[in-house]
Amino acid sequence: MASNVTTPGAVEPKFWMGGIEPMKASYGKLMMWFFLISDTFTFSALLVAYGYQRFSFPAYSGEVADFVNSNLYWPIPEKVYAAVPFLHGMYLPLVFVGIMTFILIASSVTMVLAVEAGHRMDRANVEKYMLWTILGGFTFLGCQAWEWAHFIHGTDNGTLMTIMENGKMVEKTVFGANLTVNEYGPAAFADFFFFITGFHGTHVFSGVILNILIFFRAATGFYDRRGSYEMVEKVGLYWHFVDLVWVFVFTFFYLV
Repeated sequence: MASNVTTPGAVEPKFWMGGIEPMKASYGKLMMWFFLISDTFTFSALLVAYGYQRFSFPAYSGEVADFVNSNLYWPIPEKVYAAVPFLHGMYLPLVFVGIMTFILIASSVTMVLAVEAGHRMDRANVEKYMLWTILGGFTFLGCQAWEWAHFIHGTDNGTLMTIMENGKMVEKTVFGANLTVNEYGPAAFADFFFFITGFHGTHVFSGVILNILIFFRAATGFYDRRGSYEMVEKVGLYWHFVDLVWVFVFTFFYLV
């Protein structure tokens, strides 16, 4: 327990909530780091579970050009995620998800600029870069919504698969994916797609809401009156975490 008694000539330490600031981090930033570490464990568990399930299925052993969807082996991501809005029928593997990734990373850059402006107490630039960050977040969510819709709808011709229906194995043309059947491969592939990308999308949506609140408070002069824009930095930590997690989701789910 720290003592408030100081010796003559000594520099009095700064106290917060009963102790010295660890690594000069405020209470709020330290609590944000604790939350992000706990969230890291959750995402790590999901990705490890996905990896375990992924490698419990055999991989397609033929040429990529000859690949056909089947629930007997794990699909090739570049064959599944090859559609782009307004370019129906064109084969553009991983182009759209690459655009999504660029948008999210760019929003992380604008968040850095907002935090830097906050350190300078530059209210106008905080507002500007927070707006760009919010726009990037909403754009990413819109892209993810389109990708989900396309994944659920499926291809024009569907895929003939052997599936369980009414307790019997039957051959049926399957269109798109849900939690029980999947045109692109084993049902577990769609299950993990919806759960992992949906869980991440929920984090992005929460981050956008927080960014809107921060923008509103900055625009009304709340942080000027407080004399600190530290809240921008704390929310920025969360936003960078969301971006970093997407890099791992993109690598594990779309590239492996």
